[in-house]
Amino acid sequence: MVTKKPAVDDIRKLTGPEKAAVILLSLGEEHTRLWEGLDEEEIKEISQAMAGLGTVSAQVVEELLVEFVSGMTGSGAVMGSYEQTQKLLASFMPGDRVDALMEEIRGPAGRTMWDKLGNVNEAVLANYLKNEYPQTVAVVLSKIKPDHASRVLTSLPEDFALECVQRMLRMEPVQRDILDKIEQTLRTEFMSNLARTSKRDSHELMADIFNSFDRQTEARFIGALEERNREAAERIRALMFVFEDLSKLDPGGVQTLLRAVEKDSLALAMKGASETLREMFFSNMSERAAKIMREDMESMGPVRLKDVDQAQMAMVQVAKDLAAKGEIMLVGQGGDDELIY
Repeated sequence: MVTKKPAVDDIRKLTGPEKAAVILLSLGEEHTRLWEGLDEEEIKEISQAMAGLGTVSAQVVEELLVEFVSGMTGSGAVMGSYEQTQKLLASFMPGDRVDALMEEIRGPAGRTMWDKLGNVNEAVLANYLKNEYPQTVAVVLSKIKPDHASRVLTSLPEDFALECVQRMLRMEPVQRDILDKIEQTLRTEFMSNLARTSKRDSHELMADIFNSFDRQTEARFIGALEERNREAAERIRALMFVFEDLSKLDPGGVQTLLRAVEKDSLALAMKGASETLREMFFSNMSERAAKIMREDMESMGPVRLKDVDQAQMAMVQVAKDLAAKGEIMLVGQGGDDELIY
């Protein structure tokens, strides 16, 4: 749920850029010559303030404009929004510059492109960079913070990451025009797409939330939702990845998962698994390991359903983490993802 930003009713709460934003909004599109006297950084700073301004009371607007407009009365509040900012900028700036500026405002916070990249999840950034030339990736990694660069390298395919490291070791100072070209490409091809895709499908979000419910809560919510909106419930169910979906892993994926899960947690999770899923896990263990696992499960005796659910959820999360790293492939309930051998 989006919380509405409270109206600004005290001029002291406004920063310098916000005050400038209010004045320029109030003057409207007929006074764009004022913008033409600002440099690029000033325009960015005021635009950023304008886009996040929200509602400013008429009293504050009047106080700010008293030096510019004599005899102004309380004629109403102004609203700063992305749409209003974009419309105002478009009245005096080229369309491509407006689009680039608005994408920067909407994108991850940061003053420069490299600051913004530092706020992008390493897996997301690595997924984009793995399709670029190693030399380009080397330049990008040399410009972001070392700790973030290390996480991105870890998320890249190993051979490709090593090639990028070698390029970084041999790198000479990058020419300004090449750096500008890389920045422009990142802005137009990556950051703009990131801004457009940052709003997740609501059904995907709910599927992730439902995945985190215990079994009874999940069943209760799905059941209640089916009564009100069967189509939404079915879509959420199709997007969910549940413990039993691990049965669709290939043998290599099963073995990778088994190495990543603690044995006690695995035994507890398998206490509540179907016989088919149990046998799949046992068949991917050595005979001795399978025998020990069966004995551990028997020695547990009765266990709480809540504990089993938590162990299964933890195992699914490990599987998702491995999939995010590209170490296994998860196949969900949707038929389109079925694998044919």
